[in-house]
Amino acid sequence: MNFGKALEALKAGSKVKLPSWAGYWEKEGDTIMIHCKDGQVLDVRETKDVFYTLGNIASEDWEIMDEEYKADLDIHTFRFGEALRLLKQGKRLTRRGWNGKGLFVVYQKGYPQGIPCNKQTAEAWGLKEGELFKCEPYLQISTVDGSHAMWVPSIRDCLADDWILAEDDQEGR
Repeated sequence: MNFGKALEALKAGSKVKLPSWAGYWEKEGDTIMIHCKDGQVLDVRETKDVFYTLGNIASEDWEIMDEEYKADLDIHTFRFGEALRLLKQGKRLTRRGWNGKGLFVVYQKGYPQGIPCNKQTAEAWGLKEGELFKCEPYLQISTVDGSHAMWVPSIRDCLADDWILAEDDQEGR
């Protein structure tokens, strides 16, 4: 819907948003408050980027926010850079855009000083069993069948802004 219709919905007490937003707008008193995905709430009259706000107002795809979406706002999403920082802190992360149930990624610190390699690793790398095997840090993913694999993010994963903490994944992706 265009903003004229969204404004009427706001006046009637509805919350409105654009599809790409993780936040919403809501009428409070004689103004409109912008509820951002990071929890910040701004008066629309105090916007820092007027042209960005006017560009949003000019959009034709406004929608009324339902209560299910509002519950999702309590879950903070991240871009990949922030996700990687959290992974390095030991957090488990997943993406809202993934369809597989139970998928999540972890950061493995590797073995920079080396660990004694087992028979399988020794055979694969042409080493002697028990010889020190050094391994750089890497990412690992839990797969749908419950096993684990080394993981390299796709370009879509790197550009996504729907990373969430696995513990916040209410759909058990």
